[in-house]
Amino acid sequence: MQPNKFTVPFFDYPAIFARYETEYMEIIKDVLARGAFIMQKDLEEFETRLANYLGTKHAIGTADGTLALLTGLQAVGVERGDEVILPSHTFVATAAAVYHIGAKPMLADCGTDHLIDPDSVESLISPKTRVLMPVQLNGRTADMDRLVALAEHHGLQIVEDACQGLGSKYKGKLAGTFGAAGAFSFYPSKTLGCFGDGGALVTNDNSIARKVRLLRDHGRNDAGEIECFGFNARLDNIQAAILDYNLKNYQEIVERRRHIARMYRQLLSDLEELVLPPGPDNDPDNFDVYQNYEVEAENRDELKTYLAEKRVGTLIQWGGKAIHQFKGLRLGEFLLPNTEKLFQRALMLPMHQNLSNEQVYYICECVNEFYQKKI
Repeated sequence: MQPNKFTVPFFDYPAIFARYETEYMEIIKDVLARGAFIMQKDLEEFETRLANYLGTKHAIGTADGTLALLTGLQAVGVERGDEVILPSHTFVATAAAVYHIGAKPMLADCGTDHLIDPDSVESLISPKTRVLMPVQLNGRTADMDRLVALAEHHGLQIVEDACQGLGSKYKGKLAGTFGAAGAFSFYPSKTLGCFGDGGALVTNDNSIARKVRLLRDHGRNDAGEIECFGFNARLDNIQAAILDYNLKNYQEIVERRRHIARMYRQLLSDLEELVLPPGPDNDPDNFDVYQNYEVEAENRDELKTYLAEKRVGTLIQWGGKAIHQFKGLRLGEFLLPNTEKLFQRALMLPMHQNLSNEQVYYICECVNEFYQKKI
């Protein structure tokens, strides 16, 4: 292996635009020439395409994934003083959506799959619990059989944070479609990304959809009448047009990520020092889209430094802390041993559709070389 043969950034933002530059410029020019800036046909077309893809009655574009979660929680009736159960292993936005409507985030532990642990969820259910909020993390869907059963048994709603899970499935059912509503993010690094912030709330419930449409546009109905206080939470029309184009190519994006995951598994599975995510062909219950490729690694920090020296970008999610470990949030004390152990070992390797096979081989050569030197 030649040292520094490649430079592999963790995520290649310029490559997103470069791949379809001509098409993107035509889309942007068309939208600008029509003066179609806010809630025009491009948004409607994307919402229709997204709803059709997911098999839901409604998809409502929002300014970002956080506001999709927040408006979804409000629409299902979460109020001040209610409790919402979610994993601590997630981005702070999941908890923020709960906090900003006056409810209390109750933080659950994760399982060996890095996703919310149903046993931990069950231990947190109280008379104040209103919603279970599983996070479909890293492009994988949680054990929804148990979570749905818990929700039904206790009379709770499910609002999914599927911001990292578009297209992932559990037993053939798509992430975001298990409960009352599901939220998605279209941040540029997501499997389906735009060139800024964007999100969507999906639901099969007409009343939830109507409420979210009001909330995202200052509480205004189609006649312009203000029915309630809302937000400026609309999905920008240019971003909607970009997303509509990208969704047409989404299956290609997913298959490329799954191919890269197969390569990682083939080239790294012999290393006892690593715990890899399940491979695309190893678990019949799950169809993963590999938003991220999060491994557990011995000597994690040394490995990260070594890969940086080899010009391979890696990332420890969310600054290396779970939500309950950010003391400034003042969410209370939670005993989450699995989550805390995970954050001592977790490392994300590059995972995006613009990675070349040669780059993946190089990354894996570097990882193997590191552990050979440690022997």
